[in-house]
Amino acid sequence: MLTLDTQKIEEGVRLILEGVGEDPDREGLLETPARVARMYEEIFAGLTEDPARHFETTFDEHHDGMVLVRDIPFYSLCEHHLVPFFGKAHVAYIPGPDGRVCGLSKLARLVDAYAKRPQVQERLTTQVADTLVAELNPQGVIVVIEAEHMCMSMRGVRKPGAKTTTSVMRGVFENAATRAEAMSLILRG
Repeated sequence: MLTLDTQKIEEGVRLILEGVGEDPDREGLLETPARVARMYEEIFAGLTEDPARHFETTFDEHHDGMVLVRDIPFYSLCEHHLVPFFGKAHVAYIPGPDGRVCGLSKLARLVDAYAKRPQVQERLTTQVADTLVAELNPQGVIVVIEAEHMCMSMRGVRKPGAKTTTSVMRGVFENAATRAEAMSLILRG
């Protein structure tokens, strides 16, 4: 697994501070390179994690209906600008013929595992869906992610509050009726 090179991160932060005309040796910035390195260890923790590990344990519940966890908060860093995007993920699946389910927290952990890496929202949505398909062998999966991107809010076009929505459907959710049921449950809030 990957380990973050905190020394390189600290050196890079010093260079950025110098590049914007700051003195990295002034009192308020002395510890900034180390703080940023520790922050990157935390917010990029998904780089060192295998998301499939969350599905090593499943439960034989003979459940044949939809399982949906709505409004999973997440944050990530846009890989194009290294600024945050954040929002909510909605993840649903219909168990396979064996009726096995995973713990509900595993869906939130899966979102975090992929969000905590340099990312784009489109890939994040697909990775969550594809991992569920591979690990649970469900009849279907739907993932909808809504997020605000600081690369659009604080720079560039400067449109704070604009939200981006991405979705991925697999299996039975490709059917219009099943998709409509899932979307009505997701949008109820």
